Amino acid sequence: MVDPPALDRWDATAAASIAALLVVAYVLVPDPTVQYGTWLVIFCVWMAWFVSFGARWLYGP
Repeated sequence: MVDPPALDRWDATAAASIAALLVVAYVLVPDPTVQYGTWLVIFCVWMAWFVSFGARWLYGP
């Protein structure tokens, strides 16, 4: 089986952006509407990362 690709700066950027979004939604602006919107954006970021990582895994760099 093929090994998964190494994590790179785009993976770190996705993780850092999700952490920043959670800080904004739960510390800076703790409003339920903002939190809901934040989780929608986090889902979109995760899906983009998932597709990107899967493509790198299947097709190489």
